[in-house]
Amino acid sequence: MSRSAADRLRRLRWGLTALFTAINAVGLVAFAWFMISEDADQGTKRIDADLLRVTSSISRLVIFDETVNFSLVTTDRLDRECPQFAILPGGTAGFQPHLSQRSCVPMNTEVLDMLAAGAVRGRTTMAGYQQGTGGELVQFRAEPLLSRTGKPFAAVVAVQDTGPERDAHTRFVLLVIGGCVLLVGALGFAGHVLSGRSIRPAAAALQQQEVLLAETAHDLRTPVAALRALAETAMTNPDQRADLLPRTVRLAARMGGIIDDLLVRARLAAGVEQLSFQPVWLDQLVVGVVEDTEPDGAQVTVTAAPTKVNADPALVQRAVGNLLNNALRYGRQPGAAAIVHITVAGGTVTVADHGPGIDTSLTEDAFDRFTSTGGSSGLGLSIVRWVAESHGGTLSVYNADEGGAIFELRFPVSAS
Repeated sequence: MSRSAADRLRRLRWGLTALFTAINAVGLVAFAWFMISEDADQGTKRIDADLLRVTSSISRLVIFDETVNFSLVTTDRLDRECPQFAILPGGTAGFQPHLSQRSCVPMNTEVLDMLAAGAVRGRTTMAGYQQGTGGELVQFRAEPLLSRTGKPFAAVVAVQDTGPERDAHTRFVLLVIGGCVLLVGALGFAGHVLSGRSIRPAAAALQQQEVLLAETAHDLRTPVAALRALAETAMTNPDQRADLLPRTVRLAARMGGIIDDLLVRARLAAGVEQLSFQPVWLDQLVVGVVEDTEPDGAQVTVTAAPTKVNADPALVQRAVGNLLNNALRYGRQPGAAAIVHITVAGGTVTVADHGPGIDTSLTEDAFDRFTSTGGSSGLGLSIVRWVAESHGGTLSVYNADEGGAIFELRFPVSAS
């Protein structure tokens, strides 16, 4: 079963939302990955910088003549701070090793001596990771100490626990992930709004198409039924064909005019065409509409004073015709003919009937498309209001004290 155009538009909107969100999510994930990797590298570099500061400073404080002298080391504040360090012979001529006064992470002395031995043998600085006695991941730096002859005689090994940096990195990762989730959600919402705006013209065009079809069916239903009745009467009563033919022609012309007006309305709503404003004698236009409308046994009276307005005559004619047809159809008591009185004065067309009236609490519903309160044709009145508003006028309705509904269609009066 094929989906409706509205369903396809909704699916398109969700598809655009998903595409927009996915594209931004991929970019955010890549950016988050870069930020997390960079933060991990920066943590490693911060520890390495601290270890370098300790080993380079301590190596300058060690005095080596005949023996190794740690007097300057023991008085320096580095001996009491983290990272901790150790000065070890590393397999050379023995001397009493020196361990810094503060133990920041528990380390096996044999492991430290092994690191010192590696730096002495290789005559180069060593850096990497080892495991503390408590299972901690420890970053180390082993720097050889050289005598005046350039021969390594010991090594400074500095170590620091990577736990605090890893904890800080974990918090940063959680913060980045949480931020990405929030941003993806915000971007998804923004994408949904933007996709809605992007398909709004298509939705508006679809709505206009549906309205056009509904209005066409509404306005053509009555003349088509009358045309069929005339044709059936002419077939069964050949002697009346001469009288029925002119009425048939008028109905066909009316149907053509309705179709033309609806097409103009559609083009105006789509912005393809503009209203054709021109000076119009409203009283003469209303009289013409009444004369061209088949009363079907109803009593229609017109009281008109000369009134000139700037308007599109075709649209105003249609609006007045809708009000008149509405009154003829609904403005009657059961079993009685309709009685309609039309007044034209001061740019206002007033159509009063003697029907059951209209529920004033449902007045706005009567002006909505595709709705009817039982006392009016909802779609016809929506067209009338659209014509009024497009001319800068208004349409209002209320009940008369003696019964019946009164519709007032107002247009700005022409100054000329």
